[in-house]
Amino acid sequence: MFLRNGQAGAGAAMLFINERIQIPDSEFDWSYARSGGPGGQNVNKVASKAVLRWAILTSPSLPGDVRARFMQRYHTRITGDGDFLITSQEYRDQERNRQACLDRLTAMLLESALPPRPRRATKPTKGSQVRRVAAKRKAGQTKSQRRRPAADD
Repeated sequence: MFLRNGQAGAGAAMLFINERIQIPDSEFDWSYARSGGPGGQNVNKVASKAVLRWAILTSPSLPGDVRARFMQRYHTRITGDGDFLITSQEYRDQERNRQACLDRLTAMLLESALPPRPRRATKPTKGSQVRRVAAKRKAGQTKSQRRRPAADD
């Protein structure tokens, strides 16, 4: 969601993610192309596909820990130059596709903003240990019954 600093008309537009992350619109590079989506003959005339390019490596708006998690999770969307790409062509008009890109980016950043829960080491239950040993014993007996009988006579 885009917010203006305080009130409408004052300052640059900002993409508000949470209290910690706000990205100014000046960091985004937009381009538009002809869309392959719905629109009939309009598709051939209007560039409604929105392409968002964001230099994530050099962005001062993103905290380091969030940047690291974001880049690890979405590394396939990052170019060799360190630009993050999102495209949208699901709507007929450019502005809705632009908003769809921003909504998708917001959701991705919110996911990456949450630190992963630490793993707690657990022990197997006594019942699962007993079942495991019983299953191993049964498998061993089955294999031993497949062998040829010993020639003791």
